[in-house]
Amino acid sequence: MLSLLHIENIAIIESADIAFDRGFNVLTGETGAGKSIVIDAISAVLGQRTSRELIRTGAKSALVTAVFSELPKLQWLEDSGFPQGEELLLQREITGEGRNVCRLDGRPLTVAQLRQLGRQLLDIHGQHDGQQLLDPACHLGYLDGFGRTQALLEDYRKAYQAVSALRKEIAGLEMDEAERSRRVDTLEYQIRELERAELRSGEDEELDQRRQLLRSAGKLMEAVQEAEYALSGSEDSQGACDLISEAEGAVRSVSGLASQLEGLAEKLAALRCDADDAAELVRDLGRDMDFSPGELDQIESRLDVIYRLKKKYGPTVDEMMEYLERCRQELEQIEFADDTIARLNKELEQARKEARRRGERLRAARKEAAQTLQRRVQEELRQLDMPKVRFETEFSEWDAEDGMESSGLDRVQFLMSANVGEALKPIQKVASGGELARIMLALKNVLAEDDGIGSLVFDEVDTGVSGRAAQKVAEKMAAIAGSKQVLCVTHLPQIAAMADAHFSVEKGEQNGRTYTRVERLDQAGREEELSRLIGGGAVTESLRRSAAELLSQAQDYRLSVRRSGRN
Repeated sequence: MLSLLHIENIAIIESADIAFDRGFNVLTGETGAGKSIVIDAISAVLGQRTSRELIRTGAKSALVTAVFSELPKLQWLEDSGFPQGEELLLQREITGEGRNVCRLDGRPLTVAQLRQLGRQLLDIHGQHDGQQLLDPACHLGYLDGFGRTQALLEDYRKAYQAVSALRKEIAGLEMDEAERSRRVDTLEYQIRELERAELRSGEDEELDQRRQLLRSAGKLMEAVQEAEYALSGSEDSQGACDLISEAEGAVRSVSGLASQLEGLAEKLAALRCDADDAAELVRDLGRDMDFSPGELDQIESRLDVIYRLKKKYGPTVDEMMEYLERCRQELEQIEFADDTIARLNKELEQARKEARRRGERLRAARKEAAQTLQRRVQEELRQLDMPKVRFETEFSEWDAEDGMESSGLDRVQFLMSANVGEALKPIQKVASGGELARIMLALKNVLAEDDGIGSLVFDEVDTGVSGRAAQKVAEKMAAIAGSKQVLCVTHLPQIAAMADAHFSVEKGEQNGRTYTRVERLDQAGREEELSRLIGGGAVTESLRRSAAELLSQAQDYRLSVRRSGRN
């Protein structure tokens, strides 16, 4: 469960510490006081999408810290290399530059890792989630989540992707005779042009280097000749090699007279050998620089041919050669297209049968799950004072080729009838706001029963609910809190009274700045806050008595629920 939440510089909350209880926790306050900001902070520390706009004006960064305790064994921690202790401490810092610094028990982790872990710790149901219930595209996701059919769905999708790939390949080969003839002519022309060029891998780079060398041939040859004269000499002068040799001979002739001259003689001998090697290298280089007068023109002409081909077929010779190979392959495919299409159609038929077989398995699992979901939701709705409502799941085939889509063989949508004698209709056409809120609560409770998540957050999901229905929603949340921690933002006194822990969120001003304070209420504070929720204006003694009575009734109900273990 979420036992502690610390918030710094999130929107209008400068600093807040909230210690949540194990059971049912509610937050109340005036509209705009910052209740939903607390939910935003929880979302942020669980790795959900956020932005630097959340940072309080004037602050350099925002920080959210959450402590979770009484946790079951989390396999994700072991798989990710994080030890699990008695508590988990999560932190997320958001800077003005948009950077995110996330930590788990002081160790860094990525936002993606934080989000993966967060999904196993807490589930947030926002005030706009009810809109998903109006979108039939979301209904299949609810059903798959309840029926845990993800493995079957993934198995089906692999087969469906194989079908799609074969269809695409066949479509690429199918063309009318005129189009085929035009394409063959184009490919044959391009192949002939590239083959005539007789391109070699890396040829353009080699030619460019050779051109640079030829353009500098005069300077190179002059420098090489000067080096050769300096080392080997000429008819009129001695070179370095001869002079070093003479020096060596002179030293050796007297080396017997002084022992230190022997070492000098050896150094001169080594120097003479190096000079002879250098002279030989210079002579070889001079011979290699025997440039043909017309070579530069030939290279320029060849590079011009390659340049014109590059404008058509690719930026390098290697890419043009790859293009040539693709053209050859495509031409061969077109020439043998009929045979290839016949073979692919046989493969496609087998792939369709396999996808259909896997799709039927998925359909059977979904229909079985739908029957259980309908029964469970009906029971939840009965407890939420909607005993006459009928809820069903409608299956219909896709209007697509082979009746298959990536999501399976069936289109799914939820139907309901709100009144006795009325036909079942799509839920988005008949459900009122209050009915949607309760149906969503029923779905959430059914989906959350076996998901292993210990905490549920409801952000103003009571919109459109009042009177007897509000009382039933309050009772349902209290029942859920018997097995899971529940956090709820609400405006309804019936729900607030049912809580084990009640927090007031108040907005005020200090030193010209707006701030929000979160305070846990005692019995007297709860009576005062409930009086405000009931009356909506000035708090009177009559309202206080009503609030006290509401709290007493709620406490009695909670105790009876906990004793009976109902959910």
